[in-house]
Amino acid sequence: MTSISLERETVPENVRLDAPDPYLRLNAVNVYVRDLDRSLHFYVEQLGFHLTLDRHLQSGQRLLAVAPPDGTGFLRLIAPSADSEAYKLIGRPTQIVFLTEDVIAKYLEWSKRGVHFRYTPRLRRIKYDEARDDAPVWGGVFTSFQDVDGNSFTLVGLDEVNHEIEARRRAIAEKIEAERRVAQELEIARKVQARLFPQTLPCCGTLEYAGICHQARQVGGDYYDFLDLGQETVGLIIGDIAGKGIAAALLMANLQANLRSQCATALLQPARFLQSVNQLFYENTDASAYATLFFGEYDDRQRRLRYANCGHLPGLLMRRDQKVERLDSTATVLGLFSNWSCSIEECALSPGDTLVLYTDGVTEAFNQHEEEFGEQRLIEGLYRSRELPPETVVQSVLRDLHEFSPREQGDDITLIVAKCRG
Repeated sequence: MTSISLERETVPENVRLDAPDPYLRLNAVNVYVRDLDRSLHFYVEQLGFHLTLDRHLQSGQRLLAVAPPDGTGFLRLIAPSADSEAYKLIGRPTQIVFLTEDVIAKYLEWSKRGVHFRYTPRLRRIKYDEARDDAPVWGGVFTSFQDVDGNSFTLVGLDEVNHEIEARRRAIAEKIEAERRVAQELEIARKVQARLFPQTLPCCGTLEYAGICHQARQVGGDYYDFLDLGQETVGLIIGDIAGKGIAAALLMANLQANLRSQCATALLQPARFLQSVNQLFYENTDASAYATLFFGEYDDRQRRLRYANCGHLPGLLMRRDQKVERLDSTATVLGLFSNWSCSIEECALSPGDTLVLYTDGVTEAFNQHEEEFGEQRLIEGLYRSRELPPETVVQSVLRDLHEFSPREQGDDITLIVAKCRG
């Protein structure tokens, strides 16, 4: 049996220390016994109580306390000297009442363990008000048992308490089942959303690229995609839906469907393509829904990137001479306005250049000092790994983020790295 300290016993973990009233609880009820070890065996082994305190004081006195499986009250077992007044209290009724939801079950269990009951369990019904015929009836099952020293205790099962316990059990079971269903549905949603991200990469001779999305929850609102636009052109897309969780995930699926269904027009008329995507997103979502989006169109033959930045973080074009160009916004966010337009910018890529697209979950990760990871740390990490393949660069950035912010991830982290090959 394990002993615990007096300090640990003094304040149980399940009490409310923020209550406005002074702290108050039942500490212990004294039960006088002849032999501490024999009584301890009875209460722990036969009644199934817990040992809550077993400590020897400097005076030589032994402090011993036990408690039933449920509750914060303790029985302090005391072995007084034979010549003390307290010794005369051994073997008397204690006036201590134990409450259980099933007196019969406890009676049968403890009887098999050798506990002596004074009488078999009895049913008792009492009206709250004998003068009223319609007065509620108070009732329950009662019995009495003795410990090894003849100290007697009452064991009671009350109808009202049993009803309350059963109601609480049902509520707990319903809550657990509801949480299980939610977890199951979220897992299904996670698997469905995972299929919305690119499963294959369009072939591209001069561009090597990779992307990843690490969601803060089972599902999220970040999005990236690689589209085969035809004529040796690849679409690079990254987006961020306002919000988190299921709502953002549904909007992300809506945006993904709009982009893929309309992408046939992207090559010849990219601005019109994005206008169509915005209109569909605007019509199919509520007034507060919006998304930031970076759409890039890479021509494999000419090593040319045409892009539109719709309120998204600047893309980073890291030249081989270590200069950084920021591909800033060319339009406002998608979904807020029906009358929407954007401009298309373009730039040439040379062998050794790297295009990096990311969401704010990367740069807005915080460490324990509430410092942001920031764009500069991202750029420094990218230059350290600039000679590596894009897949390795992506994993290197994730490692840098985890080392900087090892606590629980607060936002979705999405990243695209594309390197122009020689």
